[in-house]
Amino acid sequence: MSVFKPFITSDVTVSPFKVNKTFTFTGTAALTGSGIDLFIGENTDPSLWVSGSNPTGYISFQDKFLVYRSIRELYYYNYLTGDDGSPVATASFNPDGTITGEAYTPNAYNYLSTTFPASRYFPTGSGEEIGVISIPSNIFGEYIKPGTFILTYESGSIEDDGEGNLIFNNEKVGDLIYEHGIAILTSNGIPAQGGYGYVNYGSTTYGASDALYISSLIGSQKITCSFDSTLTIYETQYKCTLRENEFNFSQNPTLISGSSNSGILYDYATGSYFNPYVTTVGLYNNDKELIAVAKLSQPLPLSSVTDTNIIINLDI
Repeated sequence: MSVFKPFITSDVTVSPFKVNKTFTFTGTAALTGSGIDLFIGENTDPSLWVSGSNPTGYISFQDKFLVYRSIRELYYYNYLTGDDGSPVATASFNPDGTITGEAYTPNAYNYLSTTFPASRYFPTGSGEEIGVISIPSNIFGEYIKPGTFILTYESGSIEDDGEGNLIFNNEKVGDLIYEHGIAILTSNGIPAQGGYGYVNYGSTTYGASDALYISSLIGSQKITCSFDSTLTIYETQYKCTLRENEFNFSQNPTLISGSSNSGILYDYATGSYFNPYVTTVGLYNNDKELIAVAKLSQPLPLSSVTDTNIIINLDI
C-alpha cells in the first residue's frame, strides 16, 4: 500500500464558467476613487491646437482634442462617412479583376458588440463634444456584462440595451465598448421629451431643462454608475478513486496501544472487520509537496468490497 496515488488523465476535468459581480458607484468622488475616470473630447481646430492646452479628466489629465481623435479612430473610423452613423460603402472585387463600388474603403476593427448591422453616429462638426467614461480592467474584469450598465444623473438615466447602445429616453446617445470598459456619449443636447428635432412649442427655449448635455453630465457631482463585471473562473475537478484493497490501513496515532513508538495496535484495529474512515485528502505536486487540503464534512468509511470515489472541486 502506498500513501501517494497519482492521478490519471481521466481523473482530472477542467471546466470554465463565468461569474459576475455588481458594482455601484455614487458620486464623482466614488467613481474617481475607484479608478474610473471621466473625460470630455472636443473637436477643436487643429491649426490652433496646442498639446495640453485644453485638459480633461479627473485622474489622468488628457487633452480634449486627443481624447476626441483617439475615440474616433478606435471605435468610429468605419462610420464617419454616414451622417447617421451608418457604415461606409464597401467595394466588391469581381472575379474578372474589376472593382464595383468605392475603391477606397476603411477597414478598421471598431470593436462591434453584435453581428447585426451597427449604427455608430459620431459628431464631426467643429467644436462638438463627446463624453468618455473609462472603467479600469481590474474592476470590469474581462468585459462589462451586456445589459447591466446604468449611468444616472440629475436629468435621468442612460442604460445599455445589451447590444452596445446607450439609450436615454428611447434615444441612442452613445456606445458601450464592453471589452474595454469604455462608455462613449456622442449625442449632445438631446431633449428628454422626444429626441432630435424636439421643440418646446410656445417657448423660445429649444428642448427641455432635463436634456442630456455631456459637459454637465461629466462634471456632475451626483452621477451614479453601476454595472456587472465578468470574469472566467476555472474549476478543476479531481476524482480520487480508492480501490477496495487500497488505503485499508489507518495512520491515525490513536490506534497505537501504549507508547507512540511501540507500533502495537489495539486489537480492534487488527481484525478483518476493521475499516478506516477518511476525513482529509491531501493533493501533492510531483515533488511530494502538499499544495491543497480537502476536508470532508463528515468521516467517510472506506469499503472493503467496492471502490470509493471522492470528488474534489478546486476553483482557481
